[in-house]
Amino acid sequence: MTSSISIAVIGTFDTKLQEYLYLRSQILYHDPSVNVVLIDAGRTATEHEAITIKQADVLKASGYEGDDDRLKSLPRAGVVKVMISGAVSVVRQLLDRGGFDAIIGLGGSSGTTIASAVMRQLPLTFPKLIVSTVASGDTKFYVAETDITMMYSVVDIAGLNGVLRAVVDNAAAAIVGMAKAYASRIRRDPTGDEKKVVGITMFGVTTPGADAARNWLERSGFEVCVFHATGAGGRAMERLVREGKLCGVLDLTTTELADELAGGIFSAGGDRLTAAAGAGVPQIVSVGALDMVNFGAMDTVPAEFRERKLSEHNPSVTLMRTSCGECEEIGSRIAKRLRENCTEPRLTEVWLPLRGISAVAVEGQVFHDEAADAALFTAIKKELRGTEIKVVEVDSHINDASWAESLARRLAELIAQKSK
Repeated sequence: MTSSISIAVIGTFDTKLQEYLYLRSQILYHDPSVNVVLIDAGRTATEHEAITIKQADVLKASGYEGDDDRLKSLPRAGVVKVMISGAVSVVRQLLDRGGFDAIIGLGGSSGTTIASAVMRQLPLTFPKLIVSTVASGDTKFYVAETDITMMYSVVDIAGLNGVLRAVVDNAAAAIVGMAKAYASRIRRDPTGDEKKVVGITMFGVTTPGADAARNWLERSGFEVCVFHATGAGGRAMERLVREGKLCGVLDLTTTELADELAGGIFSAGGDRLTAAAGAGVPQIVSVGALDMVNFGAMDTVPAEFRERKLSEHNPSVTLMRTSCGECEEIGSRIAKRLRENCTEPRLTEVWLPLRGISAVAVEGQVFHDEAADAALFTAIKKELRGTEIKVVEVDSHINDASWAESLARRLAELIAQKSK
């Protein structure tokens, strides 16, 4: 029985053809029936019978109007941008035709930049793997909010040797297995699980509340995806909403907006809080962990914040209490993003826990600050006054189980309202 799977292999064949041909041979070694689609995104056209989609095809798909000689004259960054554009277009066309079941690349910094840019455009849970010389460092630029798997090459991808052969062999075996698993999953359930899926945002200091809401939703028949609100987590949830994977959002923990404002390490960027609003997906938004900005170890806190109220969460994370002025601005941003993006405002509600917005912001804890919380709440209510977005104030704290279950119950009601 044949596997009936295809694997796309994307790379710069003008500099790494030998290594890519070895990768292809190892994929076929693990399963000779695999259709290997080689996509050339190199600076210079390379000819080989194994190449499926030539560099000229990628260049044409980019819309670049210059010839190959003109492309060669561009600086490296310019070439990379052109090839990313063309490769994204080519791979999207392949995917739309159901043309492959996984994608893999090899590369240094430029090759990884091209491959990862293409992979970030593919749906979450679609198999993606890059063997890279930069995989042992900070990979957030390449991975972002996606599920790209990165494997460190150990040695440079510059000629075959025993170490690189072993690494590439492992990668080939991995991508064949991932492709087969994906194809099998799609055949079993081509339209996706029919169970309604809800997203919840959580932080360490909002975990009890998030867990209580999750448990209620699961008992009520929902599948729940919990997102750690560390920047990538918030972006991942927004992305799943845009991909149509979530029927509702309980945005309990919006702490990423505090980091966005003050330059913390867990910002999710300016698009945070826009996806569900724009898609008309039912959502309840709260203010979990907006009492804090996250920095790295204590000695990494910017000098201008050294005299602020700081708390060492762990050796790697230092928390800074948000001020009244910062809370006012954060509240205003939350409300403005919801107001300006909501296509169905009656399906969005903002719930405010008046007795504490995190485990360390309740009375008696280090970040308890009634004035700052009041500034946050007042700004939200002021900006949403006169809109159809409902604001609900509850005499509770963010981690109270009854409060959390009330949010979950109300979200279920909004989802049912949307279904009707």
